[in-house]
Amino acid sequence: MTSYIVRRILWFIPTLFAVSLVSFAIIQLPPGDYLTVLEAQMGAEGDYNPEVVERLRERFGFDQPFIVQYGKWMWAMLAHGDLGYSFEWRVPVSSLIGEYLALTVIVTAATLIATWFIALPIGIYSAVRPYSVFDYVATTVGFIGKATPNFLLALVLMWWAFDTFGADVSGLFSPEYANAPWSWAKVRDLISHMWLPLIVLGTSGAASLIRQMRANVLDELQKPYVEAARAQGLPEWKVILRYPVRVALNPFLSTIGSSIPELFSGAVTTAIVLNLPMAGPMLLRALVSQDMYLAGSFIFLLSVFTLIGTLISDILLTLVDPRIRFEEA
Repeated sequence: MTSYIVRRILWFIPTLFAVSLVSFAIIQLPPGDYLTVLEAQMGAEGDYNPEVVERLRERFGFDQPFIVQYGKWMWAMLAHGDLGYSFEWRVPVSSLIGEYLALTVIVTAATLIATWFIALPIGIYSAVRPYSVFDYVATTVGFIGKATPNFLLALVLMWWAFDTFGADVSGLFSPEYANAPWSWAKVRDLISHMWLPLIVLGTSGAASLIRQMRANVLDELQKPYVEAARAQGLPEWKVILRYPVRVALNPFLSTIGSSIPELFSGAVTTAIVLNLPMAGPMLLRALVSQDMYLAGSFIFLLSVFTLIGTLISDILLTLVDPRIRFEEA
């Protein structure tokens, strides 16, 4: 297993370079660049100066070939940790995205954990007691949760909280902590505001995982090895948890890497509706204004998290499923 993990980590490095190249290429696919947007704005305001635009184009290297721009971006990132310059915000990207990205990771990780804690036991119980009242209720709630758009659920919950309690539940912080330095009081305030994003972002994912877990466990319960385990006199709960549940977890573990970008992309509209200081709205704004280094850095870091999630999935699969360890030995 150790050699398998080492090989996966070694493959991680060239994959990162490939991802960085694709990320940089994606942000240059639309015609023009940030200076094109700036020219349009200056023309609308009547103060267009072609000499200023040309000097900016030379300063930021927009007149150079794609591979040269990519090489400079990667060298600055590797040698100095410099992700580039945000043209719209007029600050270095690294100083801009830190807190936004950290809050996005916190909300995403909390949503994944909450989703698993809700979906796994409900899915297992629905499989063990199929077509029971609990199973029908869980199925109905799951279908409703899957069919309800996240932004619509966010609007309904915001209206309910305001109408019932007179409370504004948007954002991740109270006004007095929004721009305050980090402290234990600010952490507690963040936790107290997390319930709404967790419900909105986790509803759809939990509904899907419940149905998937139910189907996987129900399929495994019909196999002969489960009957053999029961014939050995093991308690029913131990038979279920040790064998069919363990095998049914494989699809869950293999989707950790893909769950991260799904949550990220699904959180963009939700973050805009809930006024959350997360990376999604800033990435959307950077893409619209063609702020290439800011958008490229967000896409690259999102891809890094996806690769890390995939690596974690592979490691967990080797721990849970002995067949993978046998095949890789």
